[in-house]
Amino acid sequence: MKTFNIKRYILVAVLLTSISACEKNLQPYDSKSNEVALTTPDDIQIATYGNYSMLVAENYTRHLLTLNEWPGDNVVQSGADGDQASLGASYQHIPGMYPTRDFWAQSYKLIYSTNLIIERIKDGESPKLDQLKGENLYLRAMAHFNLVRLFGRPYPQGDGNNPGIPIKKDLKVDDFPARNSVKEVYDFVIADLLKAASLMKDSKNANFASKEVAEALLSRVYLFKKDNANAIIYADKVINSNRYSLASTAVYKKSPTLVPESNPETIFNIRHTISDNKDKNSVGSLYYNDPATLSTGWGEYYASQAYMDLLDQNPQDARHAFITIHYINGVLQYRGTSPVYFINKYNWQEGIANLASPVYLRLAEMYLNKAEANAKLGNNQLAIADVNIIRERAGLSGAALYTVSDLKGRGSVLDVVLEERRLELAFEGQRSGDLFRNNLPLVRAYPGLHGTDNFNFRVEPTDPRVVYYIPEREININPNLTQNP
Repeated sequence: MKTFNIKRYILVAVLLTSISACEKNLQPYDSKSNEVALTTPDDIQIATYGNYSMLVAENYTRHLLTLNEWPGDNVVQSGADGDQASLGASYQHIPGMYPTRDFWAQSYKLIYSTNLIIERIKDGESPKLDQLKGENLYLRAMAHFNLVRLFGRPYPQGDGNNPGIPIKKDLKVDDFPARNSVKEVYDFVIADLLKAASLMKDSKNANFASKEVAEALLSRVYLFKKDNANAIIYADKVINSNRYSLASTAVYKKSPTLVPESNPETIFNIRHTISDNKDKNSVGSLYYNDPATLSTGWGEYYASQAYMDLLDQNPQDARHAFITIHYINGVLQYRGTSPVYFINKYNWQEGIANLASPVYLRLAEMYLNKAEANAKLGNNQLAIADVNIIRERAGLSGAALYTVSDLKGRGSVLDVVLEERRLELAFEGQRSGDLFRNNLPLVRAYPGLHGTDNFNFRVEPTDPRVVYYIPEREININPNLTQNP
C-alpha cells in the first residue's frame, strides 16, 4: 500500500461559506513540518477542513457512488462508454481499472491525514480539540468502512473471516501491511465510531460529523454485520435525538435542488459548493441530460425498467420526482434497447445542472435500518410500521400501505422491507450490497448492457466478482497484499 506525506496532502481547505464564515489569509502547509503545521487548535481545525475537502474530490465522491450503485439492478447501462466503473456494472472488472485504483489511494490519503490529527490530540485537552478528534475518528471510520464494502466480502459470508482491507491507525510510512479480516475492519470501525460519538458535543450541521452522525453510521455498520439489536439501538438514538425530521413530501420531491443543510432529513452529506461543480465529470452528468437541450450531461445510465415497474405500481409515489422520462413529441426515447429514464437525484442544486452534494446518511435510512433489523428479529409489526412511515412520506396511503396480514403478494416482511429500501435509497449506493449481504442474487431480467447476457443476467451472492479486485498498483507495491480471487 502506498503511503502519503502529510506535507503534500494536507492543504488549506478553501473555507467556503458552507464550511466556515472565516476568511483568514492562510498559507499552505506544503512547506511546513507536521509539528509546525499542527501547533494550535486553529491549525488542527483548518487541517480538519482539509480532510473534509478530500471527500469532495472526484476520486472519492464519484467513485464511491458509481462503484457501489452500478453493480445493482436499479440502474441500467444503456451503451458503451469510457468510464471504467462500467466494468463493475457488467461484473467484468479488472485489477488495473482506474476508479478502484484512485478511490483506494484517495481513501488512504484521507486515513493518513486523519491519523495525524488523532495522534496529536490527547482526550480531554479541551472541548474544541475533543470535537475535532471525534470528527477525524468519524472520517477515519467512514473511509475504512467504505473500503471494506468494495474490497471485502459481505460480513455474513464467513462471519467476517474473509480478507478485508489493511487497517491504518498509525503514521508509519513505507510499511507494507497485510489485509485485515472483514471482522477486524468492522470491529475497528465500530470502536472508532463509539469513541467519536463520546467525544463530539457540538451539534454541527450536516456538512460535518457530530455525535448523531457517528451513531447513524453505527446503525448501518451494525445492520451490515447482522447485529440487529444494535442497529435498532443506534437508529433510535438518531431518531430520538430530535435533531432531524423527515422532509415533507413537497420538500422531499425537490430535495436534490436544495443545499443539503437546509433539508431537515440530512444527517451527513459530502458538501459541494458552486466552486466544487465537476460539471460533466460529476455523478449527475452520468445519469442526466436536460431533455430540453440535451447538452448538460452524458446521461447514459438510466433507471432500470425493473425499478420503473416497481415504482409505477403506485403512480402517486413521490419518488417519481427523481426520474425524468425523455419524450420527444410524446414518444418515449430509447438508447439501444433501454428506455431513457433519466435520474435527476444529483442535479440542479442551486439551479446548476450537474451540481449536487451527495447525501451519505439521512433519517429515512434510520427507519429502514430499524425495519430490516426488526423483520429479522421477528418483530413484524414494528417493521411494517416503519416501512409505512416512509411510504406515507412518499405520498402513499390507504391500500398502498402494508399490514402484517396484507403484504400485497410479497413473500415475507423482510421482502417488504428490502423492496422499500430499494425504492427509497435508489441510486445512493445501497442496492447491490443489500442483496448480497442478505444472500440474495442480482437478477436483471430487462434489456441493458449487462455483460454476458443483455436480457437475462444473474449474479449469485457468492460470485467472486461481487467485490472488486485490490488495485493492481497496490499489489505490485506491497508484497503482503493478497488479491481477491
